[in-house]
Amino acid sequence: MAMNFSRRAVLQGALATLVSGACGSGVLTPSASAQSARMPFSQWVEAFGARARSRGISGATYARVMGALKPDTSVYALDKAQPEFKEEVWQYLNRRVSDWRIGIGIERAREYAPLLEKIERTHGVDRYVMLGLWGMESAFGDVVTNPKHMRPVFPALAALAWGEPRRRRYWEQELLNALVIVDRGWARPDEMIGSWAGAMGHTQWMPEVWLNMGVDFNGDGKILPFGPPDDALAGTAQYIAKRGKYRPGEGWGYEVRLPKGMGGAGGRKSIAAWQDKGVTRATGKPFPRPGEQARLWQPVARGPAFLLTRNFDAIKSYNPANTYALAIAHLGDRLKGEGPFVQQFPGGERAPTLAEVQELQKRLTAAGFDTDGTDGRVGKDTMKAIRDFQRKVGMQPADGYAGLKVLARLRASGA
Repeated sequence: MAMNFSRRAVLQGALATLVSGACGSGVLTPSASAQSARMPFSQWVEAFGARARSRGISGATYARVMGALKPDTSVYALDKAQPEFKEEVWQYLNRRVSDWRIGIGIERAREYAPLLEKIERTHGVDRYVMLGLWGMESAFGDVVTNPKHMRPVFPALAALAWGEPRRRRYWEQELLNALVIVDRGWARPDEMIGSWAGAMGHTQWMPEVWLNMGVDFNGDGKILPFGPPDDALAGTAQYIAKRGKYRPGEGWGYEVRLPKGMGGAGGRKSIAAWQDKGVTRATGKPFPRPGEQARLWQPVARGPAFLLTRNFDAIKSYNPANTYALAIAHLGDRLKGEGPFVQQFPGGERAPTLAEVQELQKRLTAAGFDTDGTDGRVGKDTMKAIRDFQRKVGMQPADGYAGLKVLARLRASGA
């Protein structure tokens, strides 16, 4: 989105709290009041109406959305919160490029093959990049309207625009963008469900993305990030193509082996130049396009290293974190049929299989640690159950990671 931040620079906390609890009651606590504007909320709503009118939003729409709205002041704590679970890079990748996600992604790739082919033909973005992003952002639509993970957007955005001083101008603009969406008739206020920061739908659009990058790809007269994934995936592909400057027909990068003594970082040069320095593909295969420009990145010393092309940066335009973009790219490759990384992260372990995660969840549940299901998907409840178990038995660190060491300890304890 055309703003001073990359699309989700303000949403790093939102990713960590995607599975946070339901929205607050809207009742102001003393701490919430201290964070809010000096003007009472009702007076602020009345004053903010002038901004809405100057944006072309009708008085009827403004009254309909804002008239009886109560601010969701629980978002202040979420905005300031640190992630509850700390993850090493290998844990982050294992949890997101999991057997569960790969299995669902393969099903979605088959189910939506004609749509994905059309989007790829129209916008030039590889379908597996789009599948990886869809899987990362909403678990292929699984959490889009789940009240356990999402909340009404307007109470959240209004609270942030009214009482969050650090980025108030940003939140005001996103609230206005959301009001424009309602004014255009694209969605009802109650349909607009998202994260605490206002990101919505299959690919977690902020209102600005919805307005400016959205596409009515299924021709129903509306642009929607909810429901069928047509508009969400097409609009996101357009975003990556236009704002990320994606290059059709090129890859995102390659896992590589480094010659002895080479550092794990380096600026952009042709892959052929990297080859001249002794860099080779970890798989042993040749590089398909030696003329591609790429930079060197090794997330962890002595771990896997990568040559990252410009298309990796195009993926990063959607979220500026390297590990996030790597997870999308790697998930897409796994859905394409490629294997896990060849090299291991130091101190890491392989990703557990679906059956192993399900066994872990069943054993935890039987031992009195509620995982809220045994489907092999690791969410916040499973991570909390693991952390509670780790603390009980003295495992360090108590990081909540659903890994092989925890499973072995559960088996040994007879749980």
